[in-house]
Amino acid sequence: MTNPTEIIPGVIFYSYLSTARKDKVGFLSHNTLVMQVSGQFTLETSGQKISMRGGQMLLIGKNQLAQITKTPLPDEDYETIVISLQEDLLRKIAHDEHIELPQKYTGPSNILIPGNDFLQGYFQSVIPYVRNASEKLTTEMGILKVHEGVKLLLHSMPELKAFLFDFSEPYKIDLEKFMLSNFHFNIPVEKFAQLTGRSLAGFKRDFQKIFNMAPRHWLQEKRLTEARHIIETRHKKPSAIYLDLGFESLSHFSHAFKKKFGKAPTEWLQ
Repeated sequence: MTNPTEIIPGVIFYSYLSTARKDKVGFLSHNTLVMQVSGQFTLETSGQKISMRGGQMLLIGKNQLAQITKTPLPDEDYETIVISLQEDLLRKIAHDEHIELPQKYTGPSNILIPGNDFLQGYFQSVIPYVRNASEKLTTEMGILKVHEGVKLLLHSMPELKAFLFDFSEPYKIDLEKFMLSNFHFNIPVEKFAQLTGRSLAGFKRDFQKIFNMAPRHWLQEKRLTEARHIIETRHKKPSAIYLDLGFESLSHFSHAFKKKFGKAPTEWLQ
């Protein structure tokens, strides 16, 4: 099975695999509800690391940089169901339900949802969509499932209203601290600007003041310096680290490394 499979395009996803896999997800643009069927799911951001196993649920916040590790367990393959809570759908729910929009949410970005019969039953109702992925399921059906899931979340945890219906833009945050924590994510400079609460022009201007160089140049220099440190201190092979440091290919990483340090990373390792 292709991993992940879109059960309803852009709304409901099903993921299955039998060997461990690490995904450098990068930018998470939508709130997301995840039900772990089996195996272990680990989400890691600069501020949180959360793991869950079969039967557990996690609400993931939008506008984050994150890495996800999918791990089958002994005698247990990895299976998960993902519901994308996109902003346009949440805005429609807020309008239809006459929900008063709260102030900006300031709580944790990712929340483990305590198990309850209502949400467990909800995900059981999604299973037929997974088992019949070849059937043509409409976007309207997807919206109904999202609407149902949101209402059950609010029924179980009313305090999630502020989490789900915060449609404000990110605040302007400490750019230096953010970049030093998240330089290894391979996302466009425009996304870094958005996540720090700045326009692209404002981001570049502030970045130049802080780091005394352009963002793209700094990102490559920082990633290469970190790569050399890991190779020297942890003796990691280049093939094991280049993706984790934001490089798209091993050849690009090796070429850039040799250009900066005079030797290929494999030679440096030796």
